[in-house]
Amino acid sequence: MSDYIFIVSLIILLPATTVTMYNLITAPTVRRKNVSDEYIGKISVLIPARNEEKNIGDILELVCKQEYTDLEILVLDDHSTDKTSDIVSDFINKDKRVKLIEGEKLPNGWLGKNWACYQLSKAANGEYFLFIDADVKLVESSISSIVYFRKKFKDFAMLSVFPTQIYRSLGEKLLVPLMNWILLSFLPLRYVFTKKNKSFIAANGQLIFIERKSYNYIGGHEAVKNKVVEDMEIGRLIKCNGKKLVTAVGGDSIYCKMYDGFRSAYNGFSKNFFSGFNTSAFAFILMLSVIEIGFLLPISGFLFNAKFLGLILLIILNRTFVSFISGQNFLLNLVLHPIQMVLLFVVGINSVIKFKAGKIEWKGRKI
Repeated sequence: MSDYIFIVSLIILLPATTVTMYNLITAPTVRRKNVSDEYIGKISVLIPARNEEKNIGDILELVCKQEYTDLEILVLDDHSTDKTSDIVSDFINKDKRVKLIEGEKLPNGWLGKNWACYQLSKAANGEYFLFIDADVKLVESSISSIVYFRKKFKDFAMLSVFPTQIYRSLGEKLLVPLMNWILLSFLPLRYVFTKKNKSFIAANGQLIFIERKSYNYIGGHEAVKNKVVEDMEIGRLIKCNGKKLVTAVGGDSIYCKMYDGFRSAYNGFSKNFFSGFNTSAFAFILMLSVIEIGFLLPISGFLFNAKFLGLILLIILNRTFVSFISGQNFLLNLVLHPIQMVLLFVVGINSVIKFKAGKIEWKGRKI
């Protein structure tokens, strides 16, 4: 039995570690650049906000301080019951580029964020749209860095960024690193841009930078109005229409504080995890099981057979490479690895159950 586990684990770990090594060398990264002289036209910064009083002031302050100044900054208040609207109104008095849009009632057949982004796009005037979540953290050169990135990777229609994640509590440390770990262990990020194959797709709605003309060409958020993982679907439409998509990590330029504690992280990942893979429940659970065989069983196997040491070294390399690319603490990820792998499986199963039962909720709305 141990020989079988060893062989299967090796078959899983070698490709995954190879992918992470490739990503370490080639993964597109939005690095901090002081290039304020670069110019591509007006950019519409579009921020959907529903009960974001904890974040909206910070993101507006950061956007207003950007070195790239040809911006319009639109915030859509999606029927918030907190002080989101009041905070935005205060910024309107400080910076004329900031505008507040009162969200319309959610129509049948639409999901909340998709409807909010659609309304923002209709009000925007820029040549480029920068959809950004309220919990994203920027530096003053972030948008300039995106503009520099746009000129470096010529001819792409859409850029999606996986920000460098900020996490503080133990519960967040157990779950939040898994998002980038899955992405960077099983997908060569550069292939999203260089390969026409539609299977090489990844996108993150926390930050999407897209040409206005390409956005309208694919039908924008209206084309994905009822999709839970609308970011992935927009990325898929971009590639299916023969346009270029770039998926990058945030480096030292774009950050995000996604969740506050274990419960919010658990619910957040449960919302998107299964649906993000666009596959059957059987195939998804099989994938989770394969991951557990490769990344968890060798640790217990080492207690009985020293030959598993080689597999554990591959796991260490994999976690170290991903942590370095993502700006994470690799020692912490190594220590927490066994618990993270167990939680990955638990969250995955919970995601399938909730999706199939129609019990997924986010910000007070059923999805």
